[in-house]
Amino acid sequence: MDPGGKSDPAKPVDPATPLKPPPHDKDNVMHAIETTVAFPLEQAEAALRTTLADNGFGVLTEIDVAATLKAKLGVERPPLKILGACNPDFANQALEIDPSSALLLPCNIVLEPSGEGGTHISAVDPRELMPEPAFAGLAATAAAKLTAALQAVHTWAESS
Repeated sequence: MDPGGKSDPAKPVDPATPLKPPPHDKDNVMHAIETTVAFPLEQAEAALRTTLADNGFGVLTEIDVAATLKAKLGVERPPLKILGACNPDFANQALEIDPSSALLLPCNIVLEPSGEGGTHISAVDPRELMPEPAFAGLAATAAAKLTAALQAVHTWAESS
C-alpha cells in the first residue's frame, strides 16, 4: 500500500501479512443518511423500494439478517434487513474513476425496528466511503439521491 492507503497493483499483497484495523476513535464514526418512519418494517421497505426506484436505484441484494442468524446460529434477534441499492449510472462512473470502487457496491440500506415504534432506515453515506477528491461530485450526487429517497419515505409516512 502507498502512504495514501491505496493498493499498488504492481506490488502483490503478502497473504502472510496480517491486516490491521484502523485505530478506534470514538469521534471516527461512519455517518449515515437516516430517518425514522411510523410504518412497520414491511411497509417501510415497500415504500423505500418505490422511492429508491424513483431516484434511479434498484435493489440488487436483500439480506434478512435476523432470519439468517436464526437459521445458522439459532439466535433470536429483532428484525434487521439490509438492502443493497445500486444506481447503474453512479456505479459505472465510480468504476471508471477507480475499478476498486467495486468493493463499495452496492450501497447498503438498513431497516430495523425503531425504539419509538415504526422503522429506522439508515443508508450508507457515499461521501463517507469515497472521500477522495476524484469522487467528490459523484459521492455528493449519490448522497443527495439517497437522501431524497429516504426523505420521500418519511414524507409518505407522515401523510398516511
